[in-house]
Amino acid sequence: MATIKQTLEELMTLDGAMCCAVVDSSSGMMLGSAGSGVDMEVAAAGNTEVVRAKMKTMRALGLQDIIEDILITLGKQYHVIRPSARKEGVFLYFVLDKQKSNLAMARRKVQDVDKEMSF
Repeated sequence: MATIKQTLEELMTLDGAMCCAVVDSSSGMMLGSAGSGVDMEVAAAGNTEVVRAKMKTMRALGLQDIIEDILITLGKQYHVIRPSARKEGVFLYFVLDKQKSNLAMARRKVQDVDKEMSF
């Protein structure tokens, strides 16, 4: 098991990693963050709305499924949002430089660290 801090440090070892956070989706507050390049307070709150909107849409469509991750591709960055499988109401948020990162590796790394994160 890894602490939130250790989880974030592990994500930051990936090529192209810019910043990451663990966020409480009920409040939009960060439980921890690492890196720089994005105002993480604003990002945490904003991406909480993304997760809530997707959950609401899934309910409206009657989808009985889970979100594995949400990928937002910008011109220069990837933003990966992964609801935690270990704790309901928490998600990992990971920002990567698009030119320096491997998206498949990043998604896999977020999945792996989520499995080991303790609260």
